[in-house]
Amino acid sequence: MIEITQKPISPELVINRAKTDNSGCVASYIGLIRHYSQGKQVLSVEYQDPQGTAKDSLQQIAEEIKQKWPVNNVAICHRIGKLKVGEINLVVAIAAAHRKEGFAACRYAVDRFKEIMPTEKKESYA
Repeated sequence: MIEITQKPISPELVINRAKTDNSGCVASYIGLIRHYSQGKQVLSVEYQDPQGTAKDSLQQIAEEIKQKWPVNNVAICHRIGKLKVGEINLVVAIAAAHRKEGFAACRYAVDRFKEIMPTEKKESYA
């Protein structure tokens, strides 16, 4: 499951889509909109995908993970649009036979997300 959505993300749904019968774990990450950023009170964060290539970037991350670790499945969901404090902007779920590979792949996915995503992020402050 690789998805860009404007709807709220259900972490449980993403995890369930990642699970396989051969998985001993699903390592996951849930990204939230935080209340303070750069010393300022955040009102909202808006993510845009002006080039329409964000899903391709998520797919690239998933393919890189599958080449680097023996994982069973990769599910990544990123929410775009205007999000309020506390809302979920990213869920990563990596199904693997063992936790070591699952955690490593999950961390890699989040780090690569920060590096290569073409989405634009605009924070609004109080």
